[in-house]
Amino acid sequence: MGKDQVERKIGACTTKHMSRGAVLVVGVIFLSSIVTADDQSLSAYDVLQSYNFPKGLLPKGALGYDLDRDTGKFNAYLNGSCGFALEGSYQLKYRATISGFISRNKLTKLKGISVKILFLWVDIVEVTRDGDGLEFSVGIASAEFPIDNFEECPQCGCGLDCINGQVRKLKINPFVSSI
Repeated sequence: MGKDQVERKIGACTTKHMSRGAVLVVGVIFLSSIVTADDQSLSAYDVLQSYNFPKGLLPKGALGYDLDRDTGKFNAYLNGSCGFALEGSYQLKYRATISGFISRNKLTKLKGISVKILFLWVDIVEVTRDGDGLEFSVGIASAEFPIDNFEECPQCGCGLDCINGQVRKLKINPFVSSI
């Protein structure tokens, strides 16, 4: 046996003491599992904000999320499908599960969020934060909105003004750019 390992017999079992380096590695793994478990105490809205996004990208009532911090792959869970209108002509639909990849200032490969443009429903596939603006891409085109439009979470069914039953107008950048 080398000096890094000492063998002990306990009853019929044999155990080996680990070197200090191995103990350190096990300790780091244990602590990272505690941090990961602690992440679950954060809401989906808190996680959005930790990546520099406003909480209003998700409607009220998100039940939870899964996040692989190494790859950025995530799933956010709502209590069923959800839809609402903003600024009259913008209608949004969220599926019960929204998935994609998150990194600082960027949501990519999104699945589960659609917007109605004219008569067509198209998927929002990417959201990028650039300063005080958010750019939403549907693949062939994109539109930018001021970030302060997303300070509060919309509510399924009525959007941003559920008390008065009125649809709140969004500030919009009139430029829509093709990709």
